[in-house]
This record gives sequence, structure tokens and C-alpha cells, in this order.
Amino acid sequence: MATITRNKAGLKLVNRLINPIHFRSTRLIETLAFDEIRSEKPYNYTALVLHGLLGSARNWRSFSRILASSLSASTPSSVEWRMVLADLRNHGKSAELKELIAPHDIPNAANDLANLVKSEGWNWPDVVIGHSMGGKVALQYAQSCARGDYGDSVKLPKQLWVLDSVPGTVNPEFSDGEVEKVLKTLQGLPSSVPSRKWLVNHMMTLGFSKSLSDWIGSNLKKSEEGETWAFNLEGAVAMFNSYRKTDYWPLLENPPEGMEIAIVRAENSDRWDADVVQRLENLASREVDEAGGKVSVFVLPKSGHWVHVDNPKGLLEIVTPKISSLV
Repeated sequence: MATITRNKAGLKLVNRLINPIHFRSTRLIETLAFDEIRSEKPYNYTALVLHGLLGSARNWRSFSRILASSLSASTPSSVEWRMVLADLRNHGKSAELKELIAPHDIPNAANDLANLVKSEGWNWPDVVIGHSMGGKVALQYAQSCARGDYGDSVKLPKQLWVLDSVPGTVNPEFSDGEVEKVLKTLQGLPSSVPSRKWLVNHMMTLGFSKSLSDWIGSNLKKSEEGETWAFNLEGAVAMFNSYRKTDYWPLLENPPEGMEIAIVRAENSDRWDADVVQRLENLASREVDEAGGKVSVFVLPKSGHWVHVDNPKGLLEIVTPKISSLV
């Protein structure tokens, strides 16, 4: 069943009701596109979910639906959670928004989130969950909230989840360069390709794995010329460069009062060196008072970087009890 209403800008807003969770997909002129997952009852808690580089909100729909149901089952019946899945600038439906101008960097990506909350008239999110590049956007969002960059009305999230995202600068020398190779390959392709099958075969011919090639192919959309990207490639490249340069260790060393920053490291991820892991463990083991901010570290077993695909059940078992404890 679908109902159509109109927002203040006169744009159509389509509500698709999926029992017992309904899913809303919308796009606004001034702010980010987003998906919304919640029950039909009024909600009183919100989790904001952020995808990674070259991804989109739709990548996290399945996991977010399961998480919403899991939270509903583990909290009192009077508590209702809502999941908001944002398309970051240059990605998904937000790639179509010309108002999101350069510089395309992590601070501006976080600022877009604050603008979305203000534009929609929402309460500030209780939880922010960010994967990969989205993890750094989440860290920047928390840092800016703590500094008062978004105004006096802002409220810090109570929990910040950073999923397989190194919080400091990323030295290309300590990486296999796969992301850089992918971006360079995509930049060398025409703006439209014949088909998804052609792209997957082309990527595999260049030595990329089938799973990676399939995922890249999933980011195509139909156009008059054939298939084109569902993201703004040059803007995404600029965001990746910003991702490598930003450093949030100072935030982890002095987390805002009342906020928990939870880092989830995938057991089989190749993005963590021993020094970074030890530094995180040292922060997590510090003594903190009950009201102070703190850092927690979790290891997701049997998972590579794509945590919500490789081991969604394990991720759910880590995330659900912690988020439920906020109620």
C-alpha cells in the first residue's frame, strides 16, 4: 500500500507501508536524500545510518530493517525506533542535488546531516552509525556537534558507531591501493557503459575480483545512452581524498561528555595495522567516570570490510544490546 502526501516544497512524498515496518524514500531540493524505516507507531528514538564510499542508503536497508525489528523486540513496547538512512553528497539520489557544492569533503558531508535534521524539523539523532567513509563522517558530525558548529539547539548523539573505519589519517603506503585503483579505473571509463554485464567483465579482465566487480556494477543506473553511474565520481574522489587526510584521534582521546564512541573492527579487514589496534585498545581500557565520554572497541568475527554483508548476525549481536541500553 502507498500513500502520497506533499511536503512544504510541494514535492511528492511516497510512503510505502511494509508490515510491521514501513519504508519511506524521499528526496528534497535543499538537503540530502534519505530512506526512513520505522513502525507505524510514533517513534521516540532515532538512529542515523551512513554508508561508505561509492555506496548509498539502499546498501543498508536490509540490515537496518533487521536492526529496527531487533530493537523493537529488546525494548519496552512503549519505545519505537526509527532508522534514517542518508545518501551522502555525491552518492545515491543526493548525487543529483546541485545545491551541495564543493568542497566535497568530510566536514561538509557532516554539515549536510545537520542541515537535513534542521530542514525536516526532527529531533537530533540518538545514535549515529557510519560504515567506512561514513564512519569518518559520523566522527566529524559528533566533533562539530560538540563544538557547537550546528547551533545552540544541537544535541550530541548518545552513541556513535564507527564500522571498520580507521579514525586517523590513512597513509597510502600502508594500503594495497585497491580503492585508488578502482577510482582510477572508473575515471578512465566513458560516462556511460553498454551494460552492467559489460562493466563486470571489464573489471574482472583488469584483475578485480568478481565480488568487487559485481558491487561496482550495482552502482549503475539506466540512461538514454546506456548505463551510467549512480554517484558523482569526481565528487566521490574528492571525498575519498578528504577521508584519507582527516584525523579524529583527538576526538577519541577526549570524547564528549555523555557520549560513547564504539569502534567495530572486522576480524579479516586489511585496513588496520598493529599500532592503530593497540592505540584503540589503550583508549578503551582507560578508567572513565560514569558521566564522561568513553571509547569501546569490538571485533566482528568472520568478516571483512563489508561488515553488514559478511556477518550481519554478528554485527547485530554487537550493536543491539548496546543501543537497547539507552532506553
